[in-house]
Amino acid sequence: MVFIMKVGLVYTSTTPELIDMVESEVIKNLGEGAEILSYQDSTILEETRAAGVVTSSAAAKLVALYMKAVLEGAEAILNICSSVGEAADASQDLAKYIGVPIVRIDEEMCRDAVRIAAAKGSRIGVLATLPTTLEPTKKTVQRVARELGKKVVLVDGLTNAFGANPEELKRLLVNKSIEVAQQADVILLCQGSMAYCEADMAKACGIPVVSSPRYGAVALKDALRQKGLL
Repeated sequence: MVFIMKVGLVYTSTTPELIDMVESEVIKNLGEGAEILSYQDSTILEETRAAGVVTSSAAAKLVALYMKAVLEGAEAILNICSSVGEAADASQDLAKYIGVPIVRIDEEMCRDAVRIAAAKGSRIGVLATLPTTLEPTKKTVQRVARELGKKVVLVDGLTNAFGANPEELKRLLVNKSIEVAQQADVILLCQGSMAYCEADMAKACGIPVVSSPRYGAVALKDALRQKGLL
C-alpha cells in the first residue's frame, strides 16, 4: 500500500481498547492511505498525577513527542491525553508556525456536549477516573461554553477506577453513569480509554453519553482538510 500522508498519535497512557478505538476512528475518517505514527511516554502522566498539574518536565516531554512526530513526517498530530490538554493548547502557536496542527482529542467532544446540554437543559456530567483529567476537562468545557455563548452546570463524576481491568471499569462506569444521570442532561467521558463503555452507559442511564475518539478523529480530518491534504 502507498501511504498518502502520515499522522502522529501522541499518548501518555494506553490500553488495547484505547489504541483500537482511536486507530479505528482515524482510519475510518482518513482512509487506509493514512500512515499512523504512534508515540507514548507514560512518565508524562505519572509526573502529572503525582504533582496534580502538568509539570514543566512533563510538558517538555510532551512537546518532544510532538516534535518527534514532525521530524518523522507527520502532517498533523492528535493529542490523546486530556490530562495534558492545556499543554497542547499552549503549543498551538508553535503548531501554526511549523504548519503541523496539534489537535486535542477531546475539544470537539466538549463542544458537542455543551450543545446537547443547551438543547436539553444545562447540566453536563463529567466522568473521569483521574482528578488530573477531570479538572482540565472541566476547564475546557467551560471555555468552549463561553465561546458558544452558553451557560452550563458541571456535575463531577470522579470514579476511583484507574487501572481497573476492562470489565470492572465498565461495571464501575455504568453504575456511576446511572448515579450522575439523575443530575445531568448529558454525560461526557473525560478519558479516551473509557470510550468502549459509551454504548452500555447510554443504555443504562438513559441520557446521551459522549466519548472522545470519534470526535478527535473528525477534528484531525478537518485539520488535514484545512491544510489542503483532503
